[in-house]
Amino acid sequence: SSPGSSPTDWWAEPAGSLPTMFVLVAIIQALSGLGLIFLVLLHSGKGGGLSDMFGGGIGAQTAGSTVVEQNLDRITVLTALVFAFTTIALGLLF
Repeated sequence: SSPGSSPTDWWAEPAGSLPTMFVLVAIIQALSGLGLIFLVLLHSGKGGGLSDMFGGGIGAQTAGSTVVEQNLDRITVLTALVFAFTTIALGLLF
């Protein structure tokens, strides 16, 4: 008997279904993509942005970049890295 042919093999995927790893990575990529869109829209451009609504524009003229903007940058970079790695993973899995 070949591996995965017995119905008691818990790791065997049913015929015609997507592998569980593929589905998990696809869900993570979709969520990180939506998060990335939201985070990029929060960044302030030259004329201000949505980040001003959350306190990012307070003192931005005098201090350069605030703690809120620095944290927003870090979270955006982290989300972009997650999106990039899931894109590569989906390319390798599919």
